[in-house]
Amino acid sequence: MAGVPAPQTAGVSARRLGSAGTRAPPGRRGARGSAPRPEVFSPQPDRVAIVTGGTDGIGYSTAKYLARLGMHVIIVEFLYCDLASMQSIRQFVQKFQRKRIPLHVLVNNAGVMMVPQRKTVDGFEEHLGLNYLGHFLLTNLLLDTLRDSGCPGRSARVVTVSSATHYVGELNLADLQGSRSYSPHGAYAQSKLALVLFTYHLQGLLAAQGSPVTANVADPGVVDTDLYKHVFWPTRLVKKLFGRWFFKTPEEGAWTSVYAAVAPALEGVGGRYLYNEKETRSLAVTYDLKLQRQLWARSCQMTGIPDGTGGVFPASLPRREE
Repeated sequence: MAGVPAPQTAGVSARRLGSAGTRAPPGRRGARGSAPRPEVFSPQPDRVAIVTGGTDGIGYSTAKYLARLGMHVIIVEFLYCDLASMQSIRQFVQKFQRKRIPLHVLVNNAGVMMVPQRKTVDGFEEHLGLNYLGHFLLTNLLLDTLRDSGCPGRSARVVTVSSATHYVGELNLADLQGSRSYSPHGAYAQSKLALVLFTYHLQGLLAAQGSPVTANVADPGVVDTDLYKHVFWPTRLVKKLFGRWFFKTPEEGAWTSVYAAVAPALEGVGGRYLYNEKETRSLAVTYDLKLQRQLWARSCQMTGIPDGTGGVFPASLPRREE
């Protein structure tokens, strides 16, 4: 791709597939909504994207779509950038920044779901550490690169994948690790709720600073992926028997992330919760500015980065048009 050399370090993998544009998957009806409408996006030459969890499932499909648009896509492989390790994340960012290439799109997609209680190498409960804190740290370490890569009328974009499970989540700031009472479903839901709160606060800060970067949340819907291997066996049985009719394919699930990453309608627009390419209202508590700030401050402490927000906070709540 002209102007953007392919990284050669072991920490990343670049994939390119030639096509003048990409179209939403025609397909069958997906869970909680209809299949995405056909829509062609214009080519995205000389744009660079990082997709976490890009070797499988929704992440792989997202990476393929972006690559077909001509983007230089860097797939963060768990082997080389372990999102459950703060040290590994820092090493990945250092390797990427040494390449001196821009970054226009960051898709925070990787995650685990309903795993047994266990800790990351840094001692964090795994849902919290990998799904949330890993992406919190990765995003913050890449913010300067995103700011330098964006420009008025062509903003850089942060797309964070949450899920409808956040609607039943509860954020326990007094026990984020779930050490007092652990529930795999509760831990997963809390991590997805934290991602929404983080994204809204990030967008508020970016807007207040006049940064050419936007941050939005993508909800892929109920998707047939390997994430369900840790759920209770009755749920796995239902998925096996009826998944074809009630679950989206990974290709269908990826489309909202792709939309958030490249849609002209979202140029300069952030702080939105997107489902089936439409803005949707998230859980009411996610719009609580105080809770957003508290979680941000706690996350900075846990990941060992300075809370540089100072007195800069969003002037208004993220809101959706009625």
